[in-house]
Amino acid sequence: MRQVSISDPTFTYDPADAEGFRSGMFRFGPELGAQQSGATVYELPPGQSVCPYHYEYGEEEWVVVLAGRATVRTPEGSELLAPFDVSFFPMGPTGAHQILNESDEPIRVLMWSTVVTPTATAYPDSGKVAVWTGDKAEDLIVRRSSAVDYYDGEGG
Repeated sequence: MRQVSISDPTFTYDPADAEGFRSGMFRFGPELGAQQSGATVYELPPGQSVCPYHYEYGEEEWVVVLAGRATVRTPEGSELLAPFDVSFFPMGPTGAHQILNESDEPIRVLMWSTVVTPTATAYPDSGKVAVWTGDKAEDLIVRRSSAVDYYDGEGG
């Protein structure tokens, strides 16, 4: 049996993350052989967020707070979650969410989801849509305003 401990994870940080979205990440699903679900422990310093406000077209997501108090923004507004509080985000606009640390101390959350490829993610605040293909060279993030007609650029 494969196993990991999330009691003292080793976090990785992406230096390319923009200010406001700098969180440590311990993604352990692949270590356990998971292919259809994923799980990650995030450590958020004060003032940071896991990612921009978004919703998924093909995946359900969950969050449980492990330490501290996380602010969760949804279409209904923002709420504080305390340790061991759990929230679920369904597919589509009703599942829009953002996990933020508006406190003065680091917080930790565990997020997990189904994993679907290809899939798409919408970012309501910036008017973007991302298409995730499973091949970074084929992934695409575009502004909704750049939409073209189905036959745009086609001959005939």
